[in-house]
Amino acid sequence: MAHVYGLDAAGEALLAGPVTAAKAVAAKFAAEVDGAGRYPAEAMAELGKRGLWGVALPKAVGGLGGTPGLFAAVVEELATACASTAMVYVMHVTASQMVAASTTLKDRDAVLRDMASGKHLTTLAFSEKGSRSHFWSPVSALVESGGAWSTDATKSWVTSANQADSYVSSAQAPSASSPLESTLYLCRRTAKGVTVTAPWTGLGLRGNDSAPVSLDKLAVARGDLLTEQGKGADGMLQVVLPWFAVGTSAMALGLCRAAIAATAGHLSGAGFDSGAKLRDFPTLRARLAHMSMRTEAARSLLGRTVAAMLAPAADTPLLVLQARLAALDAATEVTDLGMKACGGAAFSKHLGLERVFRDARAGWVMAPTVDHLQEFVGRALTGLPLFG
Repeated sequence: MAHVYGLDAAGEALLAGPVTAAKAVAAKFAAEVDGAGRYPAEAMAELGKRGLWGVALPKAVGGLGGTPGLFAAVVEELATACASTAMVYVMHVTASQMVAASTTLKDRDAVLRDMASGKHLTTLAFSEKGSRSHFWSPVSALVESGGAWSTDATKSWVTSANQADSYVSSAQAPSASSPLESTLYLCRRTAKGVTVTAPWTGLGLRGNDSAPVSLDKLAVARGDLLTEQGKGADGMLQVVLPWFAVGTSAMALGLCRAAIAATAGHLSGAGFDSGAKLRDFPTLRARLAHMSMRTEAARSLLGRTVAAMLAPAADTPLLVLQARLAALDAATEVTDLGMKACGGAAFSKHLGLERVFRDARAGWVMAPTVDHLQEFVGRALTGLPLFG
């Protein structure tokens, strides 16, 4: 049967080999990563060793040249094992696509080669203390100084904050008349003025090392720019948002699949002294059936979306937004149903359901939030601009 994300034979082989190996490492350490709230170093190293950091980068720089569909398939598999690993990976691949799309970054291809070979981890640093989840509207600004620029910013919740080699960051362009007149630039984590200011102690995705980052008089050279001045919103909406939406949708659906597997296993294996199994109760079977239906419906929409991204049409941006909305909504409902179906056993850690339940909630508040997505879809359907 054809893969829902349209994989070819090479993609299927990648899933069966390198991705399965990396998934096994992620699964081995998932409980420890969650319990200790530590970065999933082992799984990320395995992904880098197997060339998966460059899954969607051009083959000319050592990447695999994969499609959005392949990216979705890889992320979904990782998320069934460890959502923290999947989140770190999504941010890296998304940010690397912005680097690949840049026509202004100095030594771009050298940076991409390091990313593809597992030597350079990158991430996004958009949301700010003053703009909160309105990632498209930075408060910080580039201030011109002698042919270069500097900026001060408090970036909120940067995934892999202590581990990434670079951040794809945003600021208002010099003399911008609106926050939408932004510029994207590549910030090195070790640059002077860059400070990770707090640890990450979240409810879910506890291993994704998401923390606030302070930029104090950070120097931004012309060769650091990822877009032309004032063109940052184009990069955010045309490159970053589609890849981020696909990745986070796939992560949410991987969590759905993990919840279904855990629930089905428990209903089939647990029972009573009489010999009856939990699966013998129609109400519990109905919950499991609904979990599967919601998941497969959202997977189908994501499959349609990644296919559309290969030949974009007028409705492709709407599909991107709808796919993420459907996946995030499915994840919260499916994991909730799993908890209810498995009862008290779900509240212990041996099923893994409570971790999946917590991890699924992160997507609901991650920009663009579900509230934003509903607003964007509604505006698009009624002919209004996304921002107004």
